[in-house]
Amino acid sequence: MDILALYHLFQQHPIVTTDTRKIAPGSLFFALKGATFNGNQFAAQALSSGAAFAIIDDPAYQLNDRCIVVDDVLATLQVLARYHRDQLQIPIIGITGTNGKTTTKELIFAVLSQKFATYATKGNLNNHIGVPLSILEITSNTAIGIIEMGANHVGEIAFLCSIAKPTCGLITNVGKAHLEGFGSFEGVKQAKGELYSWLEAHKGVVFLQRDNHHLLAMANNRTFKHMITYGLDQHNQVSGTVTSSNPTLNLVWESVKTFGCSAKEISSNLTGAYNLENILAAIAIGLYFGLSPEEINNGIRSYQPTNNRSQLVTTENNTIISDYYNANASSMRAALDNLASMPHGKKAVILGDMFELGKDAPEEHRHIIERVNAMDLYRSIFVGKDFYAQKAKGNAANEFYETLDAAKEGLFASPIKDALVLLKASRGMAFEGLLMHL
Repeated sequence: MDILALYHLFQQHPIVTTDTRKIAPGSLFFALKGATFNGNQFAAQALSSGAAFAIIDDPAYQLNDRCIVVDDVLATLQVLARYHRDQLQIPIIGITGTNGKTTTKELIFAVLSQKFATYATKGNLNNHIGVPLSILEITSNTAIGIIEMGANHVGEIAFLCSIAKPTCGLITNVGKAHLEGFGSFEGVKQAKGELYSWLEAHKGVVFLQRDNHHLLAMANNRTFKHMITYGLDQHNQVSGTVTSSNPTLNLVWESVKTFGCSAKEISSNLTGAYNLENILAAIAIGLYFGLSPEEINNGIRSYQPTNNRSQLVTTENNTIISDYYNANASSMRAALDNLASMPHGKKAVILGDMFELGKDAPEEHRHIIERVNAMDLYRSIFVGKDFYAQKAKGNAANEFYETLDAAKEGLFASPIKDALVLLKASRGMAFEGLLMHL
C-alpha cells in the first residue's frame, strides 16, 4: 500500500495504536516489533478488540484484508507521520535538551493554551516511536503543536526533526547524560545541536537561553532567520529573577525593549530555582505568539507538576521534593544547589544511581557524594550499585544501600521526620517506592 492510500485510510480512522491493551474502536493498529516482542503476533487480537485495520510486516499473520502488509511497520509509521505533518499548516515548536524538556514543554502548553488550541507531546513520548505517534495525534483543529524530542545517540534529533519539521524551537540545556550513547559531552552538544541545524536550514525561529555559554557557543556558529533570547541577564530580550523559592518558585520577569512588557510578578507551583529558565522559555514563546502578560502569567500559575519532576509532596512526616523521574550529573547538582538555598532547619537527601553515564559513572557519582558532604544535612542517603561502589569516598554520616529494598529497611529502622527531603534518582531506580517510608 502506497503512502497516499495509507493516508486516506488514516483520515478515515485517525486514531493510531501500538498496544492491544489500549485499542480504540475503529483505530489503526501498528504491529511494532521490539527486542522481546513481535507486534505481528497481536494483530488478530487488535482486530477482535475493535481495531479497523492492522498494519503488519510478516505475511504469516495476514488473516484477511483488514491486515495490511508493509515492508517495515516502524518505517511505515514514520513515513505516515511525516506525510501528515506536511498537511498541517501550523507552527510546530521543537524542544530538546539534557534536562527540563518535559517541564518546559508543559509550561509552554499551559501558556499557549490560554489563547490557542494547542497540542503537546503526552508524557515523554519523545523518541523515534513517540514523535511520529505524537504528530499523528495532531488534528486540523490544532493551531500550534509542541513536540518534545529526546535522544541518546548522535543523529536521532536530526531524524526526529525530519518527521516533526519544527518551525521554531529551543534546547533547554546540555549536560552529561546518556554518555554511553553519545560517547562524550561533545557528542551531547553535537546531538542536541541538530535541532539548531534544522532550524537554521529551514529558516526557523530559535529561542536561546543566552546565559548558557554552551548554548550560546552552539548558536553563534549558525545563522538563524530570527532568534529570541531569554535568561537572567537583563541584556536578554526576556529576562527574569527569582524573588523567592521557599518552597515554590516566585519570580519577576520583563521584556521592555522587545515586547514592551515592564516588570511582572508571578508565582508558580514548581519547586527549584533551576526552573526559572524553563519558565522564562515559556514566557518568551508566549510573547512571540502574541499572548498578553496576563495570559502568560495565568498559564504559568495554572501549571501543576504531577510527574515527579520538581514536584512538592507533603506526607504525614515530611516535605518531599519529588524529582526522581530522571537524573544525570547536571540535574543532580542543580537539585542539590536548590536544596542548599532553601531555608529549612532540617534537610535530608536520598539520592539514587544515575544511569547511562558509561565510563564516567564512577567519577560522577563520586562528585555527587563530595557535593552532598559539603552541605549541612540532617541525613544523607545513597542508593544503588554505582553509589555503593563509591562508599569508601563517603564519610561516617553517609548511609549507603546497594538496593532499594535495603534503603526501605534502613528508613523503617530509622525514620526521617520533620525534614525537607530531596528524592532524586534515575527513573529505573523506582524511587516512588520510598514515599510510603517518608
